[in-house]
Amino acid sequence: MCGIVGLFIKDPSLRPELGSMLTDMLITMSDRGPDSAGIAIYGVDTDNRTKITVQSNAPEVEFAGLDSDLGDAISGPVSMRINDTHAVLEMSDDIAAAAREALAEIRPSLRIMSAGDIIEIYKEVGLPKDVAARFQLSQMGGSHGIGHTRMATESAVTTMGAHPFSTGPDQCLVHNGSLSNHNSLRRKLIRNGMVFETDNDSEVAAAYLTDKMRQGCNLGEAMEASLQDLDGFFTFVIGTKAGFGVLRDPIACKPAVMAETAQYVAFGSEYRALVNLPGIDAARVWEPEPATVYFWEH
Repeated sequence: MCGIVGLFIKDPSLRPELGSMLTDMLITMSDRGPDSAGIAIYGVDTDNRTKITVQSNAPEVEFAGLDSDLGDAISGPVSMRINDTHAVLEMSDDIAAAAREALAEIRPSLRIMSAGDIIEIYKEVGLPKDVAARFQLSQMGGSHGIGHTRMATESAVTTMGAHPFSTGPDQCLVHNGSLSNHNSLRRKLIRNGMVFETDNDSEVAAAYLTDKMRQGCNLGEAMEASLQDLDGFFTFVIGTKAGFGVLRDPIACKPAVMAETAQYVAFGSEYRALVNLPGIDAARVWEPEPATVYFWEH
């Protein structure tokens, strides 16, 4: 049992409140996932710039001089913004691939949480309220975001095992459920060039969608294909640079509720995650249908 929240802002005036609204939704889902939590924030696009968010168990040591060391390694300027155990590294697009390779050399114990034009992922072990507080999530703005509170059932409680999982640029996924064929899918995806950081079945789901999109599918087509290729029970919320999507398996035993107003689209594992959103009393509220792709884009 896990908790999922998502928020897609339609009214630009609400973008500064994205983090605050998502934080409240995330904390409300604490009893569905008390062992770890994470959130993906999609912020402002900066032309021709890539952001790489990394995590460290020893940030005081590993973040010291990281920007200059990485800049020297790739012969280009790198800026760094530290947020507790995470740091956001920013550089020009043309040296981003080199930066990822260099990080493995100069700081091999750093873990990459996400990479892309606008995505930042923050996740750690602990109660959702504590994770939200340590990263000051309530102060973050953006166009959309998704979050997850985890109750581990099939893999260890670790930072890397927390959601969201990001396996492609500006892509991420959160999952409530369990996949039964993730080991066979993992082997197939590895042959296709995908790289895995954990043994979590949810990372396989994220990588499956990324692999499909690398083959030329759009997100909707990849989500449709997953209904045939993924076995098990799942509710997914998938983030991309343009927006977010929702998908439930054909049986749809995992709970989900959505709300839409002129200002936003919101997702929660339970309605109580949505009750403090502005204008919720007048929102269109519904349960997403089984085996049906929902997607909103800017």
